[in-house]
Parts: sequence; C-alpha cells; structure tokens
Amino acid sequence: MPLEWSSSPPELLLAVDRTSSRPLRAQLEHGLRDAIRTGRLAVGERLPSSRELARALGLSRGLVQECYAQLQSEGYLVTRPGSATRVAAGAAPSPGVARPPHTAAPRMVADFRWGVPDLSGFPVQDWLWATREAARAMPTTQFDYGDPRGSTDLREVLAGYLRRVRAAAACPEHIVVCNGYAQGLGLALRVLADSGVRTVAFEDPGSPATIDAAATAAGLRALPVPVDEHGIDVHALAATDARAVVVTPAHQWPTGVALAPARRLALIEWAAERDAIIIEDDYDAEFRYDREPVGALQGLAPDRVISLGTVSKSLAPALRIGWMVCPPDLAEPLTDQKHRSDRGTPTLDQLALARLIESGRFDRHLRRMRATYAARRTALLAALVEHTPELPLTGLAAGFHAVVHLPACADESHIVAAARARSVGLYGMSTCRAARAATPPQLVLGFGNVGERDIREGIAAVGDLLANGL
Repeated sequence: MPLEWSSSPPELLLAVDRTSSRPLRAQLEHGLRDAIRTGRLAVGERLPSSRELARALGLSRGLVQECYAQLQSEGYLVTRPGSATRVAAGAAPSPGVARPPHTAAPRMVADFRWGVPDLSGFPVQDWLWATREAARAMPTTQFDYGDPRGSTDLREVLAGYLRRVRAAAACPEHIVVCNGYAQGLGLALRVLADSGVRTVAFEDPGSPATIDAAATAAGLRALPVPVDEHGIDVHALAATDARAVVVTPAHQWPTGVALAPARRLALIEWAAERDAIIIEDDYDAEFRYDREPVGALQGLAPDRVISLGTVSKSLAPALRIGWMVCPPDLAEPLTDQKHRSDRGTPTLDQLALARLIESGRFDRHLRRMRATYAARRTALLAALVEHTPELPLTGLAAGFHAVVHLPACADESHIVAAARARSVGLYGMSTCRAARAATPPQLVLGFGNVGERDIREGIAAVGDLLANGL
C-alpha cells in the first residue's frame, strides 16, 4: 500500500551536480528512475509538484515538467487530472529489493499468552484528554531535556499514589522515571555492579531470560533461588554469595503466591546482614480478587529496596513508562545511570500520566479492568471445571494469569504443540524455570487479553489434551 502524505507537498531527496557536463534534466531523470527502480519510491507514491521540486532543487519549473513528462511516457509516472503525479503501477522495484509478501498470521481460537493486559481496554479517550491537558499547560521550558529523574509533576503524583495505594515510603526526590521494567532493572544492576556486587539472585521459577540478559549486560552473575508456596526460599538465598535479589513479593511471577509475612521479614533481615539490596518488581499489584491487598516491600525497608513499577499491565506496554523508588543513597547513582542511558523519558507522556492519576481517571480505569479480569477469571475457572475438573488450578488470587497443573505423565511441550495445531496458544512453565525443566508439567494461562467467549472456546478445543496429558 503506497504512503499517503498530507496535503502539504512531500519532500524528496534528489541531487544535481551543476559542475557536471551532463545536462540537469538528464541528471534529474536518472535520479527519479533510480529512486523508482530501487524502491525508494513505491508504486502509487505521490511525488512533489513540479513547482515544489523546482524550488527545492533550484531548477526551472519547465525543466521539471519536461522531466515528469518524459518519465510518464516511459511508464514510470502517471498523472491524472486533478491528482498528483504518482509512481506508475508498472514501475515495480527490482527483485533484489522487492518486499517479501505479507502473510497474515492464522487466526487463533484463543491465545493464552501471559503478561499482556486487555489491549482493547486502554482508556483512549481519557489518555487523549490527559495529553491535551498536559500539552495545554506545559511551559515551553519543559520541552528541554529536563531533570534526569523525570518530570517533577509525575514524581510528586507517583509519590502520593504509591503511599496511598502501595503503602510505599515514597518521596519525589528518590523516584527516578524510566522506560519500563527492563530499563529499570538494567539501571539498578549496573549501579549495583559499580558498588561491588558480583552476584544477583532471582526467583525460580521466574523470569530467567530477562534477568540473565540484564545481569550479563551489567557484568553480574545471575543465580536462581527456588520458590515454594510461601515465596522465595530465604534460607537458600542466604546460602549463596548474592548481595542483590530480584523478587515479585506482591504476586510472584509466575506461581502467583504472595510472599508470606515471615519470609518478608526474613528477606529484609538477610539484606541488612548481607549489606544487600532487594529489587522489588511490584508485579500485578493492582489486580486482586480473593485476598486482602499486600503492601509494597519497599515500605518496610526503604533503605534496602529498589521498587520497580510500570503502567505496562495497568494501562498498556506501548506507553513504556515506569519508575524506580530508590534507597536514598542510590538515588543519585541511579539518576546518573539514567541520564547516561537515554537523556530522559518523553516528558509529555509523563505529564499526561500525572494528569490521568491526579484526575481520578486512572483509578476509575483500574476499577473497570478489575471487573473485566474478574469476569474472565470466572470464565476460565468454569471452562476448566467443565472440561478438566481433575486438574488443579492455582495463582488466581490476583493478576490475570493462572497455573494449570497437568498430569504427572504429561508432555508439556507436546501439549503446547498440539494445542497450536488446533489454533490455541498455550505456554509451558518450563520457559520460566532457570534450567528449562519440563517437570512437573504445568501451563501458565494468561487471560488478560482473551475475551470470555474465546476463553470458553479455547479451553473446549484443548480440554482433552489437558485432561489426558497427550
């Protein structure tokens, strides 16, 4: 499909050499032919008007008109009355630069991909309102790079929100805005490596690929520590040489357990004795159903915890806005790392998020999404009870994923492949384990971006696979 420009004439980079013995018209014709043959100008794409191209190149309009007429006669260009000059349909690029044909992905009955919120639930109108309000009130000075910690407005709003909703010990001076969880984790690990940390521990199962990549980039060794029904095993952690650990205490990824109170205190005690830092991924904390809210670990030990939060699950991953609530002595080095990394997160987006939160529209959106995910959770439970009543299901107290425990004889990878053949996306727990072990066989079913009807149809399509472990 050709690019469609606005009513303003599109620009086109062409060059003419006035010191060459070759006529200017011949140079211009050659440049346009070459742009069409190589695919720089696609079939159907609009060219500048003869007046605009003549002005841009410092040529006479008559010369450009003669050039266009010649290329039209050769079949490169086409002109219709009342329409712009465009690249003709027969003027396709050479095979060497032709684009591969686009093949649409086959439609899935249901794709239970984890970690994805309801993308159709993004509050478009509220976000447009917040962006307009932010842009309207934004002083011209804020179009500069600004504070490397992020917008003062957003940090103040976040500090109040996190104190109110997450029981965090947050103040604007110790918050650094970042571009999502992955960047925040990478910045934290680089700062810790600079301070002498050599090993970072992480939960197993958890996010081994993400943490391994960030640790390797920071020059650290990543070490898995087992998780049980109470959260990370602090005794096993203490047996390592780690002086940093990445945890998901509010809703452990992917098992869904909350870090037990005794484990929370033990983990903080370990950090104090080891002179260590806890990196808290405040994952899925906004969405809970059958339990009381669990406060951020950072609120118990603000001098030992870097708390990472984002809007990737609460709003949408595409926004790429996150934050780090930092211990006071790490706020400056984390700010320096952020400044060296990218010179800042887009200010207008930060201000829009601040307006969204302080207006109450963010809270309203979360309430609406909790109801949506609760309904989908109920649909998933009902479908599994109908088709696989004997299979245990855990991790449903919060968030928008669940863990299905398959029969001991089940082949996890075979079930995933067989389900894909039936146009259902299933995902195994093995990819969340550091050793990629396929036992015990389990599936992690994300239902955030799957409608209730698709949930029912998807589980019905693979119910026999799950029940029989085939």
